[in-house]
Amino acid sequence: MEDIRIEDRISKDIQIFDENLDKVSGAALDKELKRIFDMAKMYASDCKSYLEIGDTVTAFSCISYAHGLLDAIIIILDKS
Repeated sequence: MEDIRIEDRISKDIQIFDENLDKVSGAALDKELKRIFDMAKMYASDCKSYLEIGDTVTAFSCISYAHGLLDAIIIILDKS
């Protein structure tokens, strides 16, 4: 397995999150999904802030949570 720096892994996860964010950005979201969408964006923003100060554990936790929220929205929208 290739060694990868945690900072690089988190940066890649941010990139993937941003790509998935584009899938949802134009969708019509009801009030609850919009709230979850906003929370996902806040967690991603928090991730970037923690990464800047070198707190990679919290940064990774934040981006993982953001991915989960966004994935849930995508699943719900796919069922609609």
